[in-house]
Amino acid sequence: MRRQVLLFMLVLSLTPVFGQVSYSIPEEMEKGSLVCNLAQDLGLEFKRLKSGRARIHSGDSAEYFELNRERGVLLIKERMDREMLCGETTPCALHLQMIMENPMELFRITIEITDINDNAPSFSSSEKRFEISESAVIGSKFVLEKAIDADIGINGLQSYSLNPTNNFALKLENQADGSKKVEMVLQKPLDREHQDQISLLLTALDGGQPRMSGTIQITVNVLDANDNAPVFTQPVYKATITENSPRGTSVIAVTASDRDGGSNGEITYAISNSKRRITDLFQINGKTGDVILIGEIDYEKAKLFQIDIEAIDNGGLSDSSKILIDITDVNDNSPQLKILSKSDTILEDSPENTIIAMLSVNDPDSERMER
Repeated sequence: MRRQVLLFMLVLSLTPVFGQVSYSIPEEMEKGSLVCNLAQDLGLEFKRLKSGRARIHSGDSAEYFELNRERGVLLIKERMDREMLCGETTPCALHLQMIMENPMELFRITIEITDINDNAPSFSSSEKRFEISESAVIGSKFVLEKAIDADIGINGLQSYSLNPTNNFALKLENQADGSKKVEMVLQKPLDREHQDQISLLLTALDGGQPRMSGTIQITVNVLDANDNAPVFTQPVYKATITENSPRGTSVIAVTASDRDGGSNGEITYAISNSKRRITDLFQINGKTGDVILIGEIDYEKAKLFQIDIEAIDNGGLSDSSKILIDITDVNDNSPQLKILSKSDTILEDSPENTIIAMLSVNDPDSERMER
């Protein structure tokens, strides 16, 4: 998380805040759209905005808002995508300051960016294939791919459906991170002589208006004889790794066992997360279960990763587990100092509390707070 500290250099005391307002606007507003009437909401006259050379400071590299001094209003300068700005963080709020001079005054502005249903649920692949023995027992479970939806709340992923349901039923299980484990459960015996291939469609739905959906095709090839599914040694694995660790760093090794012998007892490990970023950062050795870092991790961007993994035997039976990876912070960012405003001269008889300068200090390594 980024930390922003406004330091006001005074003769004796801290700068007062002369006003604070909050607004809520939807994402994807057009450039030039009206956000609010700042002058009216803060009780300021237009001539004060001009004489004080009022300006907006955000502390960020990207400027999304602009102040129109003539009208005293705040406008959209750049179109905003809530998912790009905040990801899954909620609420998504941007913090601004309006600064005026002669005399110096500071006003705080908080703008919450709300979500609209502009993303459909999606799967990372278009098809999932299973090789399942006709001797698979009723109740056998098969892990399906989870969909992802960049939207949040009611606009985010809400439900799944599986069709047809002749042989398999859909099972959803809530997980600690708020997502759902998606599995299909065998509810009617397979008969290879009757049907050697089964086609199903998994659909993911959001709750927006109108509702949006994504699908993945599931193909089941019916084989002969595999009586036991793999079983992981732990339901959850935990590991810790330092940010900026080099590529190739070993994170953890997972293990599953299968009571079947021969080729039916051979296990392959795989990452089953549908979030594309996970497979850009971590890789699992399909034979050994060793998890390796293959990308760059940054504590300031993500402090915890949750990786869903599968153990699959040659008969198509599988088990699932989860890896929780904590990221340890290192001091890899230098504070950045910026002068917001300063007085070129000061009278020798200036009274106490006269403001002579305003500075902004950013340090991405620390939590954000303002003084």
